[in-house]
Amino acid sequence: MKPFTVGLTGGIGSGKTAVADLFARRGIAVVDSDEIAHELTRAGGVAIEPIRAAFGPAFIGADGALDRAAMRKLAFGDARGRRQLEAILHPLIGRESARRSERAGSAYVILVVPLLVENGADRSRYSRVLVVDCTEAQQIERVKRRSGLSETEVREILSAQATREKRLALADDVIDNSGSPDALERQVALLHEKYLRLAEKSRTTS
Repeated sequence: MKPFTVGLTGGIGSGKTAVADLFARRGIAVVDSDEIAHELTRAGGVAIEPIRAAFGPAFIGADGALDRAAMRKLAFGDARGRRQLEAILHPLIGRESARRSERAGSAYVILVVPLLVENGADRSRYSRVLVVDCTEAQQIERVKRRSGLSETEVREILSAQATREKRLALADDVIDNSGSPDALERQVALLHEKYLRLAEKSRTTS
């Protein structure tokens, strides 16, 4: 039976990882599509040869892994190139995330999908959509602090993502991550109890 799956999303720097970690601490399986993408594009990864065929050897590093800096520059500057990359990666990520979700042993599954809204929010994959939200100014500051990117570079990434309003419009649940760690913890605790109830109800009525 398909597990009760919560699609966790949010813009860059919103705090998706912090939220996912709080669910994981409660014994909930977390399947991270970004993590899967990194596995697919490391040296020997399943996506390396299709990427090489589509984009050429310039996008593969000397170590045999995807040259992420070169690909990021292309993806955020060339919509056609971004779609081409997504056409290679998304089916592979979708199959692997479904496989990991189905074998998870927890009451429900958190599936972290940064581009859930941008990819069309296929509701057949998610029992609930959970959006982690904060202000754009907080996103920019957090990304600058952790990655060393300039404000201009961060804004380019933000402009390629769905707007805050569009994400919130598709949300079943929202976590406000503009406050303190304690406030974040309380919100996750409440949602965890809610998802346990919904997952149990889903099992008994299916």
